[in-house]
Amino acid sequence: MTEHKFPANDGPPSDLERIKEDSNYLRGSIAEGLEDPITASISDDDTKLLKFHGSYQQDDRDLRNERRKKKLEPAYQYMIRVRAPGGVATPEQWLAIDDIAQKYGNDTLKVTTRQAFQMHGILKWNLKKTFQEINESLMDTLAACGDVNRNVMCNPNPYQSDVHSEVYEWSKKLSGYLSPRTNAYHEIWLDGEKVVDSRETEEEVEPMYGTFYLPRKFKIGIAVPPSNDVDIFSHDLGFIAILEDGELKGFNVAVGGGMGMTHGDTATYPQVSRVIGFIPTDKIIEVAETVITIQRDYGNRSNRKNARFKYTIDARGLDWFKNELNERLGWQLEETRAFTFEHNGDRLGWVEGDGKWHLTLFIQNGRVKDFENYPLMTGLREIAKVHTGDFRLTPNQNVIIANVTSEDKDNIARLVEKYRLTEGKHYSALRRNSMACVAFPTCGLAMAESERYLPSLLDKLDVILDEAGLHEEEIVIRMSGCPNGCSRPALAEIAFIGKAPGKYNMYLGGGFAGERLNRLYRENIGEEEILESLRPILLQYAKERQEGEHFGDYVIRAGYVEEVRSGLDFHAVTKS
Repeated sequence: MTEHKFPANDGPPSDLERIKEDSNYLRGSIAEGLEDPITASISDDDTKLLKFHGSYQQDDRDLRNERRKKKLEPAYQYMIRVRAPGGVATPEQWLAIDDIAQKYGNDTLKVTTRQAFQMHGILKWNLKKTFQEINESLMDTLAACGDVNRNVMCNPNPYQSDVHSEVYEWSKKLSGYLSPRTNAYHEIWLDGEKVVDSRETEEEVEPMYGTFYLPRKFKIGIAVPPSNDVDIFSHDLGFIAILEDGELKGFNVAVGGGMGMTHGDTATYPQVSRVIGFIPTDKIIEVAETVITIQRDYGNRSNRKNARFKYTIDARGLDWFKNELNERLGWQLEETRAFTFEHNGDRLGWVEGDGKWHLTLFIQNGRVKDFENYPLMTGLREIAKVHTGDFRLTPNQNVIIANVTSEDKDNIARLVEKYRLTEGKHYSALRRNSMACVAFPTCGLAMAESERYLPSLLDKLDVILDEAGLHEEEIVIRMSGCPNGCSRPALAEIAFIGKAPGKYNMYLGGGFAGERLNRLYRENIGEEEILESLRPILLQYAKERQEGEHFGDYVIRAGYVEEVRSGLDFHAVTKS
């Protein structure tokens, strides 16, 4: 196992710790910045606090050079992320989010890999109105970003809808219970009554998070075997549902996953979580809160690159964590119960379950907009006007029109056909199992294209797959514009992580069911080298694969890369 030296945890706090402490529970001077007519931006400190409220300040990077030449400030705009615990939204909420995106955004919606909505292109002058209209739809953005627990995910389960309703309720309860208690959100965005500085009056506290909140973001998911569509091992904290005779008995607990890393820094790496035991269903909130408080107390507040929960555990050891958890709980977790994951993708098309119908639509890279000859956004809008069930955003950036009654199915099917919403069923299996993050032009961290580029790369890879007779062979492929890993690339069988414009690191060997990390195969390569590298491997896979053998398993067996079961081995030298 590769050795790593972790930064000392007793160094000076990072600057963000000062910002949080001085913010008066996330207020900062955001309200004053919104009123400043001189600039379309807000201050640097406030942009960091704004994330806790669910928004990122961005700018259109396609326009940067042009505006710089004209001595204009960047084309500042804001992304807003709307929490949807478990990915569920009512038709009325779908219509509200659609309307907001048209009025204030860039006429598109992004379905995220964490089952949330994102809207891009919102100007500062419209931020407050946008927040208010989201609130009127009975949704919110609080804690969608920032150093707190994020949107809680759960398996959409169109083919296990009876179980879904139960795990969905737990995702909602967790999301609500673990939200920040500050009144700042209501004061700034919803014109709520102001609360005086609680450090003087003790009227306001954060009972779980405290003044400094968490060292970094925290992510929770709930998976229901045999589907691992939430990529449970990528989470800081995961709950794996254990079913007996179709009934939910409790959860296995998995801790310490995370996808982000930094290029060139081997002390950072993606990690898969480890299962530490079983808990009864009614203990889920107590365990989640206790785990979060351990990270609050021991997470690295000096170096944010090593501040995620995975590093807290890896620096001290899993046994240390289990002992700390048991001591704080006052009781011990039970032995892990058996479970099996078979895949981490979505099953497209109509499925009947629990007396209702569910239609999963493929949404390429989660972008909902009206394309030429494919009016996706309009079609979903028209369905929302008549739909009596709900919508579910999947962890693979797809959309489920869920809980359709038998009486309504024909009407929904007619609208689906009218607006050509099942165009995706004709895509290759590779495309159907693909994901990409936003990257350019809005993400400030992007080093290379992702959402805008992956479709054209898939066109070229599909030619090779057709030649190999693999057009319908499911292979998980993901692309991220930077190593933060929003599309969970480190778990893919084939992955590309941006290094520079047009250049990517290519990784191979992740597990088809999301249980194993991949390994670096080629570094800093462009499209020509990508295709030249993958073509012979795919052709050999077609000839040499064993029955039922997935691509990620094959490249390990064939010696292209070595297996990676722990992030501590992620940077070890691979075979060439």
